[in-house]
Amino acid sequence: MAQALIPEPAVEVRGLFYAYGGRVALNDVAFRIYPESIHGFVGPNGAGKTTCLKVLATLLKTQPGVVTVLGKDVVRDRNAVRARIGFMPDTPSMYRQMTVFEYLDFFAAAYGQRPAERDRVIRDILELTDMAGRGDDLIKSLSRGMQQRISLARCLVHDPELLLLDEPAAGLDPRARIELMEILKELRRMGKTIFISSHILAELATLCDSVTIIDQGAIRYSGTMDDLLAQEGTTVTYLLTLAVEDPATEQALRDTDGVEQVLKVEDGPAYQVTFDTQRVTTNDVLHVALHAQGRIVSFRRSVRHLQEAFMDLTEPGVPT
Repeated sequence: MAQALIPEPAVEVRGLFYAYGGRVALNDVAFRIYPESIHGFVGPNGAGKTTCLKVLATLLKTQPGVVTVLGKDVVRDRNAVRARIGFMPDTPSMYRQMTVFEYLDFFAAAYGQRPAERDRVIRDILELTDMAGRGDDLIKSLSRGMQQRISLARCLVHDPELLLLDEPAAGLDPRARIELMEILKELRRMGKTIFISSHILAELATLCDSVTIIDQGAIRYSGTMDDLLAQEGTTVTYLLTLAVEDPATEQALRDTDGVEQVLKVEDGPAYQVTFDTQRVTTNDVLHVALHAQGRIVSFRRSVRHLQEAFMDLTEPGVPT
């Protein structure tokens, strides 16, 4: 049987260093992003996320390191890279006295699009970002959420293959964040590759299929979300859900040799049961619950939340 071909990465970073004076911002950074994926970039404040994004966007030169974007070197071929990416900084500067249409038209013209083409593209993008009918509004009159959408729309006027988004949901209310995440999912369905830096871990966990965690300028993890959240080692946690709350079953589990912890889950008659598989098997734990005559609804293995993985892989405090 022929093996599936691994696609060429949309982004490849190898041995990337960057320093501001005597402070090292990036230290031997390496990771890959594959086409048509949403790749999360996570790290504490000062971890090096924005510096790395600016290198990918050709706004900072590598010193040293090898960085290719869509097969092009970000230093030698920076104009070719810029033509194929869209970069949304964490605090985008906007021409607030312009209307939405004028703002997008200005950037479309900068990419060499003809007037008739610009008009069609801008209307399509406003539709995609749920801003149709707002083309004549002044940017200064828009809410923060709408301005973020226009900033994203500006990244799309030249139909880039790769989007580099630095904290695009920062400062947005919950509804605006959810709507922005839906737009990003639609862009991936359209074939875009998206590299998104964010502090909102819960949303990244459901949005991204791969993630890179950076801390103090060094990569702590880079790979699929599934691999990151999978539990490792001999200690595992299962979620036991009962039809009704049963203190006898809970106590029987606590008394079982090898069971390290039994935690009541707040939103129902359920328990997180953590045990050492070298001392007790999954079948043994389930047998204890059955023998205690608990009315079992489900018994399934839990996975870590992204927040837990993040805390495990990063150091406390502010980097110096």
